[in-house]
Amino acid sequence: MARSLLVSLIVAANLLIPVAILIFAGGFFPYKPFIPGLAEYEPLDPEFGEVPEAPFDRLIFMVVDALRSDFVYSENSGFQFTQELIRDGAAIPFTAFARSPTVTMPRLKSITTGSIPSFLDAILNIDEGETTSSLAAQDTWLAQIKAKDNGKLLMYGDDTWLKLFPDIFDRHDGTSSFFVADFTEVDHNVTRNIAGELENQDWNTMILHYLGLDHIGHKSGPRSSNMVPKQREMDGIVKQLYHAMETKEHLSSTLLVMCGDHGMNDAGNHGASSAGETSAALTFMSPKLRALSSRLQSPLPYREDFQYYSRVEQSDLAPSLAGLLGFPVPQNNLGAFIPEFLPLWDRKSDQVQLLIRNARQILGVARAAFGEGLFDLNADVDPCSDAKDDAHRLACDWRLINKRLSSFSSYEEAPPEWVDQLTEWLRSAQDLMSGMASNYDTGRLILGQAVAAVACILATAALFFAGTSHVQSLLIFAAVTIAYGVMMFASSYVEEEQHFWYWTTTAWMALLVVKYRTTLRGTIIWFVLVLGATRIIRGWNQTGQKFAGSPDIVKTFIVTNPRLLWALVVATYAWLQGNLRRPFGWMPRTVTTWLGGVLISAAFTFKLNFTNEDSPELVVRPMSTLQESIPKLPLVSHARLVFASALVIAGYAAFLGIRGGHRSKEAFEMLHHLYTVIALTQSRVTNIPLFLLHALQVRFLSSVDLSVPDLTISSLLLQHMSYFAFGGSNAISSVDLSSAYNGVSDFNVLAVGVLTFISNWAGPVYFSSATTLLLLRARRKRAEGGSDTPVYAQHVAMLTAFVTWSVLFVMVACTVLRTHLFIWTVFSPKYLYWTRATG
Repeated sequence: MARSLLVSLIVAANLLIPVAILIFAGGFFPYKPFIPGLAEYEPLDPEFGEVPEAPFDRLIFMVVDALRSDFVYSENSGFQFTQELIRDGAAIPFTAFARSPTVTMPRLKSITTGSIPSFLDAILNIDEGETTSSLAAQDTWLAQIKAKDNGKLLMYGDDTWLKLFPDIFDRHDGTSSFFVADFTEVDHNVTRNIAGELENQDWNTMILHYLGLDHIGHKSGPRSSNMVPKQREMDGIVKQLYHAMETKEHLSSTLLVMCGDHGMNDAGNHGASSAGETSAALTFMSPKLRALSSRLQSPLPYREDFQYYSRVEQSDLAPSLAGLLGFPVPQNNLGAFIPEFLPLWDRKSDQVQLLIRNARQILGVARAAFGEGLFDLNADVDPCSDAKDDAHRLACDWRLINKRLSSFSSYEEAPPEWVDQLTEWLRSAQDLMSGMASNYDTGRLILGQAVAAVACILATAALFFAGTSHVQSLLIFAAVTIAYGVMMFASSYVEEEQHFWYWTTTAWMALLVVKYRTTLRGTIIWFVLVLGATRIIRGWNQTGQKFAGSPDIVKTFIVTNPRLLWALVVATYAWLQGNLRRPFGWMPRTVTTWLGGVLISAAFTFKLNFTNEDSPELVVRPMSTLQESIPKLPLVSHARLVFASALVIAGYAAFLGIRGGHRSKEAFEMLHHLYTVIALTQSRVTNIPLFLLHALQVRFLSSVDLSVPDLTISSLLLQHMSYFAFGGSNAISSVDLSSAYNGVSDFNVLAVGVLTFISNWAGPVYFSSATTLLLLRARRKRAEGGSDTPVYAQHVAMLTAFVTWSVLFVMVACTVLRTHLFIWTVFSPKYLYWTRATG
């Protein structure tokens, strides 16, 4: 009866966890409301005259995915022609600030609408089939261009544009943005369309979105040997486009804009808020821009903050394009017209009109947020008399600006300082509206936490029914859980969470050595080996936010000594081969040795060939000689050979495991070793030696007869520690896509999802698998001793209790800190990671 109740409590708690997560997410990540319809020019004072004539009538919008500012502007850049245009004054450069989350879909929303998209778009960004985030019903500069003289739009490149803007493009050719193994074809598919379209005269906007540079970053990082050649290729496209603008009459009034949707960090990833990820290049190019006489120095020395030239908000693109191309500013825009372009209009009244229209459009968004009365110039209540908050101060400044404007006899008399004041007001309004919290559904937030609290109660009750008498271990377990939960309320601790697990695991390992010293042979030796291995693991990859990119073992010793790396990699595969050659089932040692040899040979040669393509600088003699002697097989086919070989052996092992009996232990061990082969295949080559160190930790755990609570605590700590040791963090930018397409020739959400999960959680899954083997051994020992202790139930009950309480702590932290400055850059990603981990 007690055991049945225990199982019921565990099952109920685990069913409630995803329910709580979904309910809470529905209130925490809602879609932002928007003002419907297309903006139209509103009548202004007759003094302004007609709408200012636009200096350009055609747009080429070139997005180079992950184009960090230094890739274009620094001395190490491959964009030499673009730098020549900057020196000549035909190009005006900026660093565009891309707000977090720095992933493609929300960035494109910001670029095209001028608004700040919901953080939910970071989730939708990874779903190739997602269509609910479409901008078809929203006001964007694409919709405005389409409405203006029935403009014709073209798009070649990232198919995210086709999802965001269904049926708006007259001609298009989309490519998948997630096939990161491809550096070349994904860009050639864009470039092949350019020459023909430059001859055509029936379009007025052509969008090009190149993905190769981003893929190189994901695979090899910003310092990859492939990076500068790709930059030169992109610069060649700029040269082709610009020369067409100079020589073809129908392109003489064309504006070329080259920009990045975001940047990348030192690991080549993006999604968070580091300087590299939020600093994207933005360059406007046209022979007409020489009239501004803005000949600037180019290139510039490398800057660690990536701030080159003037910094603008990425959302400033929308109102700036509206003025430069002659259409109304989109309804939901929060961007400000870039003042460097004002001299393109000779009349001061035209310049003032551009800024006034931009200001009144943003004022409409502010009124929707704060009410009509606050910004009413004729209201009896003066907001300047009680400027108690930022909204009142913004309303006060708006009243003062308009009061001074009415004092001018002519808008041509508007002094430069008044224009500067109006520009500053636009920036203030932008900062205020961009920093506003989302429209949280408080009811759902509370309900989600209530469901999570019920799950916590059930999971805690299950602990008592599990029947463990190890009170000391349970107290330690409770202390770790509570300390971890409290840590969720501080942004700095969340950003640097790895240190909690590193120090806690180290202390726990030392405690185990002392606790089991009477049954542990060679206690001193084990103490040195385990703590030494744990220390090395801690320093393997520098992660977190504060010290990301700082020296670590990989950067200092491994990458700089490729022969040492390959010696460790060979040792890891040899160790795994030794495990696979053990006989199991009806297979004698000769058969398992042969099968294991085939699998390990295929896996090792794949990793060697993969590294030669991915990071050729790591493949030095004698490995380069070996690589050249290996029969060439396409990497996709090679990976499939590894997976298929492992699957065949796993099928037989699973068959033995299902049959049970004395061979089930052999079957589970074989499945564990097969998973390790896959984990090595999906891990970066520099992380492969970590498995040797993890194996030493597992060997230590298996050398003593741990109680179930002690084993569960060990498993929890090592799972979390290994995640960070492999380079993971609580930032979206740490998601590694470099091995997400092993064996996949095209995007498949299931296959890519599984491969991505293994790539990023290889360590935690390894320890989960190892824990299963240790639990199986513990159950057999207890059964032989006549004990009926529910080993697996105790373990699952403790895991459930940790997960439920941790999720509740994260939910409460996100609710309490929902107005915190770092809610979208720190706490929300942490919630997403918990959602992914518990899912």
